[in-house]
Amino acid sequence: MMTKLKAYLETFIPSDSEPNNEPHALLAVASAALMIEALLSDYERKPEEHATILALLKKSFSLDQTAAEELLKHAEKAQHNATDYFRFTSQINDSCTPQEKVILIENLWRVAYADGELHHYEEHFVRRIADLIHVSHTDFITAKLRVADE
Repeated sequence: MMTKLKAYLETFIPSDSEPNNEPHALLAVASAALMIEALLSDYERKPEEHATILALLKKSFSLDQTAAEELLKHAEKAQHNATDYFRFTSQINDSCTPQEKVILIENLWRVAYADGELHHYEEHFVRRIADLIHVSHTDFITAKLRVADE
């Protein structure tokens, strides 16, 4: 069973901790790394935010709990080693439709709101990512309001 799980995960994320060149794998790591950045942007790590990221990864990439946790570990490593957002936003710009980008912004809002409060650093971070992935201000605000009403 563990061999099967490892083989499955390596199709998305090889064991050497670098994502393979499959667009789906790179997109999953990029999205997860940006969610981690949203979690860290207010300088607090709260369990609600971590749980929200896992739930979003499971839903967005059709993963089970174990695969989502493994993806999160790799994304944390990628986020920690990154010097800027370009590595992540360029992958999203290359791989995603405008609607998929709006969904990512909604997910970043979900992480930001997960602890019940929106810090101005979280809002600034989501705005910056929206700009970098070319999401319009209207879509940015609409996504924020949609998530705030959930």
